[in-house]
Amino acid sequence: MTDQPAPDVTTRPNVARMYDYFLGGSHNFPADRAAADRVLEIFPETGVAAQTNRHFLRRAVRYAAEQGVRQFLDIGAGLPTQDAVHEVVRAVAPDARVVYVDYDEVAVGYARQLLTGVPGTAVVQGDLRRPDELLAHPDVRATLDLDQPVAVLLLAVLHFVPDQDDPWGAIARLRDATVPGSHLVLSHLTLDGIPPELAERGQAVYRNSSAPLVPRTRAETARFFAGYDLVEPGLVAATRWRPDGEPETVDAHGYAGVGVRR
Repeated sequence: MTDQPAPDVTTRPNVARMYDYFLGGSHNFPADRAAADRVLEIFPETGVAAQTNRHFLRRAVRYAAEQGVRQFLDIGAGLPTQDAVHEVVRAVAPDARVVYVDYDEVAVGYARQLLTGVPGTAVVQGDLRRPDELLAHPDVRATLDLDQPVAVLLLAVLHFVPDQDDPWGAIARLRDATVPGSHLVLSHLTLDGIPPELAERGQAVYRNSSAPLVPRTRAETARFFAGYDLVEPGLVAATRWRPDGEPETVDAHGYAGVGVRR
């Protein structure tokens, strides 16, 4: 990608690039790093929690592949740098196909660079809030067969979609577009148990970024799994979802789970 992003794209903190910074990535700008550092001042464990969330993704993707799923739709993917979905799943199923979706044009541009020449993958700029448009995208249609099971991945993305945009309706539309046996892999931030003053300070940082922060309760998060059967151990802290012995030092202040479409 030779064209430089527009100035307004780089000067406003972007949640995808802030997450990349939390993960130790390099695809972020000064505004992203400054906002992320403010979050770290309030919640110093955020960087480790981002890694914990990434470890959950790896375990859940591997689980879905072991159940026979060969297609993955990663929405809000950010940058496929470490433990990328196609790398994890192809250790189990070399023929798996993966579509990465993100709203951020900079993340999409970098992801396309990183995945140039990687067969069975596609990168799409799309909006979770417009699921029909996303599913109709020609690159999605060319890569995935919606008549076969698909794992829809929504890792640390739904807490950037406010209630008025009806994220539950968007997930229901994605569910209805997939066949029984498809999987929903989801993690979601909560501030359950967090002191209100800290919660407010953290949310204030994101009000000046590309998306507000909308933490939800366990009950609100569980609603996303309507029409799915939750895989054991259910909707739990990310560290408690089928741990595989990898050291985890902190929970991700959120809930994680995997459901199978009925």
